[in-house]
Amino acid sequence: MAFKPKSAAETKARDLGLALARIAEEAGMPANIGVDRLRRASPRLTPLAVGQMVRRERDTVEATLAERGLALVDYSDQGPGRGMEFVIDAAA
Repeated sequence: MAFKPKSAAETKARDLGLALARIAEEAGMPANIGVDRLRRASPRLTPLAVGQMVRRERDTVEATLAERGLALVDYSDQGPGRGMEFVIDAAA
C-alpha cells in the first residue's frame, strides 16, 4: 500500500477529534462540549477552523473519535458569535 501524505485539513481534523476525545473522557459520557472549552484544550482550533473541519472533514473527525471508542452524537452551530456545541458519547 502506498503512503499517502495527509493534507493540512486532515491533520487539523484529527487534532479536533483528539481534543474532543480528551475532553469527553475527562468529563464523562455523554459530554456536551462548547467551542470555548475546546479552545482552552487546544488554542490552535479557532472557531472558524472548527466549523470548517466539521463541514469538510467530518469523516476524519468521526474516525478519530471511533478509534477511542467514542461517537459524535450531535453537532450544532448557531452561527458566528453564538457558539457551537458537540455532543460526544461512547460508541454503540
